[in-house]
Amino acid sequence: MPAYRVSPGKLFRDITRTSPTAISFPRALLRPGVKKQQLEILLEKVRGHPAPSPGLEQYSTPAPIAADVLWFAYSMGDIAGKKVVDLGCGTGVLGIGAKLLGAEEVVSLDMDEAALAVAMKNAQALKVDIGLLTVDVADFPETADTVVMNPPFGAQAGDRHADVPFLERALAVAPFAYTFHKAETEPFVLRKVEALGGEATHRKEYAFPLPHSMPFHTEEVREVPVVMLRIRRKDPAVNYKSEGALVRAASGEGTP
Repeated sequence: MPAYRVSPGKLFRDITRTSPTAISFPRALLRPGVKKQQLEILLEKVRGHPAPSPGLEQYSTPAPIAADVLWFAYSMGDIAGKKVVDLGCGTGVLGIGAKLLGAEEVVSLDMDEAALAVAMKNAQALKVDIGLLTVDVADFPETADTVVMNPPFGAQAGDRHADVPFLERALAVAPFAYTFHKAETEPFVLRKVEALGGEATHRKEYAFPLPHSMPFHTEEVREVPVVMLRIRRKDPAVNYKSEGALVRAASGEGTP
C-alpha cells in the first residue's frame, strides 16, 4: 500500500504513513457547541467546489441535510468528545459541522487538493480546528470513533459501486459510520454492510438537491432520493437479535 501524503507547499506538507499527522489550526480557534438551527446557519457559509468533477461526483452536501444528520449523530453520542473522520470530505461541510458540535478531533481527507484548499478556507472562516489530508480512502491508516461521509453515488457509467471502497474503509476505521447513498441502492448497500461485518441501525430519507453544476446537466436543480444510514460494526461477543428492525430516525432527534 503506498504511503499517503499531504502535498508540499504553503497549504500542506509531506507526511509518511508511519507517522500520520494532520495540519491543525490553533486551539484558540475552537468554538463551543451550537444549537441545530445555528449549526445549519453556519454550514450555509461553507463554500462548495469551484469546479466540481463529474467523474468524482463532487456534489456538496446541502447545509440543512448536513446539519440534520450531524445533529442526529450528536444525539446518538457519536460526535461530542470523539475523533471523527470525514472520508471524501470535499470542501469540508461534514467535518466542520462535527467540530462545531464538539468533536475532540476531526480528520477530513480527500484526493482533490483543490477541494481541500477550499475546505481549509471554510474551516478558517468558521474558526474550527480540523486536520486536512490528501489521501485515498483505501490508504488511510488511522482509527477513529465515528466516520461521517457522503461518498460517490456511483452514478457514472462503469463506476456503479463507487461507494463500496468508502464502506469498506469506514467499517475498518470506526465502530460507527453515518453515510449517504442513493435510495435505489439501499438493498445492495445493506447487503454489503452485512458482508463487511456491520449492520445499519438507523436510516433517514432525504430529497438531495443537485444543482446545475456540471456541463451535462439540463435542469437547474434535480432532486435525487437519498438515504442516510447509521452503520455499526458488529461485535462478535454481542447478540444483536433483540434490538429489532432498522429504525427510521426522526428529523431533529435528540437535544444536546
